[in-house]
Amino acid sequence: MKHENGMGALAAHLEQVADQLTAIDTAPESGRYIGLESCIEELISHLMVAMFPYHFGKVRARFVEGEKRTWELMRTYDALTRALEYVMPEEETERAALEVIEALPEIVDILKSDVQAAYEGDPAALSTDEVIMTYPAFKAIAIYRVAHKLYQMRVPILPRMMTEYAHARTGIDIHPGATIGRYFFIDHGTGVVIGETTTIGDHVKLYQHVTLGAKSFEVGEDGTLVKGIKRHPDIGNNVVIYAGATILGGTTHIGDNCVVGGNVWLTHSMEPGQAVVTTVSEANQKFI
Repeated sequence: MKHENGMGALAAHLEQVADQLTAIDTAPESGRYIGLESCIEELISHLMVAMFPYHFGKVRARFVEGEKRTWELMRTYDALTRALEYVMPEEETERAALEVIEALPEIVDILKSDVQAAYEGDPAALSTDEVIMTYPAFKAIAIYRVAHKLYQMRVPILPRMMTEYAHARTGIDIHPGATIGRYFFIDHGTGVVIGETTTIGDHVKLYQHVTLGAKSFEVGEDGTLVKGIKRHPDIGNNVVIYAGATILGGTTHIGDNCVVGGNVWLTHSMEPGQAVVTTVSEANQKFI
């Protein structure tokens, strides 16, 4: 009886706290996104299987190859439609889901170039299968490339949730608005940040803890941040950026064939073919 009385008192107290939380939860769309997070996880799982069934799929020996692909695409289409229903009018979800599905062959073709870049760029990689199955950068880039398609379609919330899922799993933070070319490789990857308005050319290699970020934020007359403007750098083709480098600013352009050394802090542009590194002397650190 004493235990029951104690539980009753606890329930009454928790009910009071629940009422307080309800009172301050005044967002007009409160409750609209219940279940979306788990839906995103399911969607990403189906996408990875649809794109790379030999690596992430389950054995279905009774299906011929074409039937396997079709089955996985149907599951992906269903997961996409359900996720899109959270953020856009229901009558538009099927069309949007089909547009993403139709883009998957091109996305996979680009991802194959990213896998090849990793295999050729890392002597520790013994096979392309190893890259696909074990490299966190591959998973982050694969999720980003699908999310980028959704971002281009102006689908709200979902692209960012997808790349933040990848961020949480890999430590690699790629905004879905960034534009990234083919043969892209992030070695190790932890701590990499790529901002929304960044552009990256082909054959670019980043190491861990690289930041491609904003130098400053414009503020409007009302004191709020101005959104939708170019804030992040442009990286050319065949560029290598080593660990810990920070490159900032919407007008900062790194030309083709440049090398940015480790721990460099860069807020100005580089002409094609240049290299910038830091050296540590007894008294100071300087650029050479």
